[in-house]
Amino acid sequence: MPSLFDPVKAGDLQLANRIVMAPLTRNRSPNAIPTEMAATYYAQRASAGLLITEATAISHQGQGYADVPGLYGTEQLDGWKRVTDAVHAKGGKIVVQLWHVGRVSHTELQPDGGKPVAPSAITAKTKTVLIKGGVPTFVETSEPRALDAEELPGIVHAYAAAARNAVETAGFDGVELHGANGYLLDQFLKDGSNKRTDDYGGSIENRARLLLEATRAVVDAVGDGKTGIRLSPVTPANDVHDSDPQPLFTYVVKQLAPLGLAYIHIIEGATGGPREIEDRPFDYEALKAAYRQAGGKGAWMVNNGYDKPLADEAVKEGDDLVAFGKPFIANPDLVRRLRENAPLNEVDKATMYGGGAKGYTDYPTLA
Repeated sequence: MPSLFDPVKAGDLQLANRIVMAPLTRNRSPNAIPTEMAATYYAQRASAGLLITEATAISHQGQGYADVPGLYGTEQLDGWKRVTDAVHAKGGKIVVQLWHVGRVSHTELQPDGGKPVAPSAITAKTKTVLIKGGVPTFVETSEPRALDAEELPGIVHAYAAAARNAVETAGFDGVELHGANGYLLDQFLKDGSNKRTDDYGGSIENRARLLLEATRAVVDAVGDGKTGIRLSPVTPANDVHDSDPQPLFTYVVKQLAPLGLAYIHIIEGATGGPREIEDRPFDYEALKAAYRQAGGKGAWMVNNGYDKPLADEAVKEGDDLVAFGKPFIANPDLVRRLRENAPLNEVDKATMYGGGAKGYTDYPTLA
């Protein structure tokens, strides 16, 4: 019977255990450049089988929050290289999450103060973060503009270029496309945010087109065994919803199956919230079965609200990887604590976003 602490292969990634550090936005990268402190933060957590970085913008247009990192400038790539070097020195594996926020942004964060972009000109009923007087401040997102179809190949190219930069220049072991949580690829997928009438709207096949084009471009850029993707079928995060998510995501995973991805990363329920949503039922086992029946061989990663007993059960039932989020913020040695059934440090919510070392690199280990 497999254990949470057994090694596992995910595409080209040989992982020491099945415990994954989920992407966690921390807003500590001024000018979108990861700092030396970020290198310390990730290296402290390198005992995870796999580290997935905080979401990282593929372009200036893809930025949606203050002080989050990017992959589109030389200094940003140099900053990430310090991080990957530090993680590899500890024997860890790390992939970067490729992010375009779409409409979840603000004009202050966009090139030349322009509008954020989206599949349709529908403002997200959510907030983003700006720095006001040196303090992270939540503000309403700005009204977006609908992308012209002629702009979409450029966005696909930006995903591929960011992936190539991440692996070839910054030294990442792979990449994860962020297709979840109400950001651009998810906005195109779901009919609540996509009201287009062209080849990228309407039918399931059309709404999935941009996500699949971006994924294929990334695979071409860095290889299938270095590419993963994150999906969130029913989360209401950032004001997204779909009227019938089961057939939508069944179609998506069936199309992803032949691409040979390293892993599929599934958020179950509401991101950071309940694992089951009463008015949004979803069969995750059926989704995994559809992927396997279509020939998908990538590792199946589950996420949202997992503790040790739930993670143990997931692995026994056939899930390959389990992602932990907030517990990794407060417990750099989470793998050891889970192995020894040791108590966990509590997260200091006041220092989650922005700031310095406090609440970032100063959480105590068992040692």
